[in-house]
Amino acid sequence: MSVRNKIIEPNGVFFISFTCTRWLPLFELTDGYDAVYNWFNHLKQQNHHIVAYVIMPSHIHVMIAFRTSPKKIHTIVGNGKRFMAYDLVKKLSAKGHQNLLKEMASWVNATDRLENKLHQVFEPSFDRKDCYSIRFMEQKANYIHLNPCKAGLAKIPEEYIHSSARYYYTGEQGVYPVITYMEIQDIDLSL
Repeated sequence: MSVRNKIIEPNGVFFISFTCTRWLPLFELTDGYDAVYNWFNHLKQQNHHIVAYVIMPSHIHVMIAFRTSPKKIHTIVGNGKRFMAYDLVKKLSAKGHQNLLKEMASWVNATDRLENKLHQVFEPSFDRKDCYSIRFMEQKANYIHLNPCKAGLAKIPEEYIHSSARYYYTGEQGVYPVITYMEIQDIDLSL
């Protein structure tokens, strides 16, 4: 399901994926992983919880436990993508990727151009799945953590640095601290 199918629940655990435009490896090109971690920090400041994640060179999979807030979940994700996009464009410019930026500018559709959008950094929508059961959360966490292995970026999940796999497999927090899907059961998300 995409962002066009709005998330109507005020809270809950959601598996969310979004992709860089045309599957470009923008996180790798810019070493822009910190843009995602900054978004995670913002989410935590709003009392949301990162349950599992992987930042691949061209896309992100994340399981987030959203607490009830005045903003709709699809708005929170959309705003996160927008601020990450600003950061990635800035990094691309600093690294001298002017031709790529011109190409990304040419991919902006007419409607978005009217709203002063300058570059198409991410695909316009995001995928999401509602995680209603522990079994489904476990399935999604496994999918997230095995992604780098399937892509040939790691031999075992906990080797990939931009993932929560280390915590799930060894009990040691990795680059970004998370709370597992088992730990999230004890948190009231409706507050």
